Amino acid sequence: MHLHDFWFLLIAVLWTGYFFLEGFDFGIGVLTKALARDRTERRVLINTIGPVWDANEVWLLTAGGATFAAFPDWYATLFSGFYLPLLVVLVCLIVRGVAFEYRHKRDGERWQRNWEHAIFWCSLIPAFLWGVAFANIVRGVPIGPDKNFTGGVGDLLSPYALLGGLLTLVLFTFHGAVFAALKTVGDIRHRARAFAARSGLAAGVLAVVFLAWTQADAGNGRSLPALVVAVAALAAALVMNGRGREGWAFALSGLTVVAAFATLFLALFPDVMPSSSNAEWSLTVANAASSPYTLRIMTWVAGFATPVILAYQAWTYWVFRQRIGTQHIPAAH
Repeated sequence: MHLHDFWFLLIAVLWTGYFFLEGFDFGIGVLTKALARDRTERRVLINTIGPVWDANEVWLLTAGGATFAAFPDWYATLFSGFYLPLLVVLVCLIVRGVAFEYRHKRDGERWQRNWEHAIFWCSLIPAFLWGVAFANIVRGVPIGPDKNFTGGVGDLLSPYALLGGLLTLVLFTFHGAVFAALKTVGDIRHRARAFAARSGLAAGVLAVVFLAWTQADAGNGRSLPALVVAVAALAAALVMNGRGREGWAFALSGLTVVAAFATLFLALFPDVMPSSSNAEWSLTVANAASSPYTLRIMTWVAGFATPVILAYQAWTYWVFRQRIGTQHIPAAH
């Protein structure tokens, strides 16, 4: 395996890990309006991700940094061509982080209500836009012979891309509902399980349509098994959720997210950003990569840092593994 192939694989793992973790994170944000009945229940949901949401976003920083260092042409074309939607995502993530930290700083109803609106919308919008972005990456966008994006925002809003955005939004919401059922006690736990059943069925329909469309347009023998795993894992997650096996349901909903994005990356390879203008102008793992020396240095650094990061984050989840409920929320909050 060439180093540029290895780094494509590692970047795919980083992005997939980000969506596995931040997926339920976004889902919880959406559920603060879709599931919670009052401010106390919203606080319960927010507290389920309170100790981990910022660590989850480290995966985005790492994925973006690795893309910049390993495939600078991919990074430049992606972040210039998708500038507006990615800027919206960035602003949402900033506002969302501020909302988590500032919502409980004052007891005023208007103050808390405004920050709760921010948490909801700044979870929903990125969950949708990430699907739009990756659908466009896989299907291809207008790229010229100089590797520059030659289209506009309208080129990013095809029916396929919008379907991809809708899928990630519903799938992440389902993932978040399963996580909420796993992390809470009492009535909210049972309602989260019921919400997961409904949203999971919707996610299943969208996943079958979108992934089948992906396979028909850009798929290959590598992406087909991942597609099958994604659909089977989602069906199994629904079964486990119905039986009240929340740990298994969460593991399987996470596998669904992982397999769905694996389908996209396997369909994309060896391209990193296909050109819809001319296939010869597509960015590939070979023509968009950094020098072999750069990739070798990066491999040594990743080999040292990655196990440390994984161990620390696993320890964090273990420490904060207990369930919580409305009885754990002080009346003032």
